[in-house]
Amino acid sequence: MATRIIFMGTPDFSVSSLAALVGEGYDVVGVVTQPDRPSGRGRELTASPVKRFAGQKGLAVLQPATLRRPDPVAALARLEPDMLVVAAYGLILPQSVLDIPTHGSLNVHASLLPEFRGAAPVAAAILAGKDRTGVTIMLMDAGMDTGPLLSQRECSVDPQETTGTLTARLSDLGAGLLTDTLPKWLAGKVQPRPQLDEQATYAPMIRKADGRIDWTLPADLLARRVRAFQPWPGAMTYWDGKPLKLLKVQALAVPAGGARPGTVVA
Repeated sequence: MATRIIFMGTPDFSVSSLAALVGEGYDVVGVVTQPDRPSGRGRELTASPVKRFAGQKGLAVLQPATLRRPDPVAALARLEPDMLVVAAYGLILPQSVLDIPTHGSLNVHASLLPEFRGAAPVAAAILAGKDRTGVTIMLMDAGMDTGPLLSQRECSVDPQETTGTLTARLSDLGAGLLTDTLPKWLAGKVQPRPQLDEQATYAPMIRKADGRIDWTLPADLLARRVRAFQPWPGAMTYWDGKPLKLLKVQALAVPAGGARPGTVVA
């Protein structure tokens, strides 16, 4: 009998892992994703990338606004999953949800945990100037990315990498690691390793206001921020009182001649 899996994810990063599970023949009995959100200038309700993919594959979709109430937890339990697989779902799962599957809940996280726990690990790696990052498959607990590690895989961070390009690469890397790890976990051939909390760093959620350029920061940090905030929220400043988006920049070791930060000198 195929392993019954509930998949939980929302953005583009999640789709590769869901596609890999479907491609490997696992029985995805339900897909849980965030509710449709207003998007674009018209603020029309828009389905998440995971919901759109699930619809194409004919998979059952659930979109609870919260998992802190009995009804959505009961709906998940009725699906009788062997496992939960989570990839960038967007909410911390309560213990009542983690207790449902018989073989535990696995998370695909876009960093080498315990580095960059939290909501924005890809942007955090670029902001920190890392030349390497990776993906982690971990056994979930009720904390924020604090569960034991099952497997990890590294990749380089290119000098001009943006959050958009790096997320796409990590998405594929995570999907491959998931399908490599999952059968070993089900066969009892993977020993979970506890994280070292004293080595933990954090990746807080990015806010729209973070994209506003502060010209008093060092040039190399500003260049990393432009890349880290691409495609969202984007980096911007003002020119003649109008917003100006910064799409690609390069830090230069050029004397400013005493000019105030943010002044155009050439």
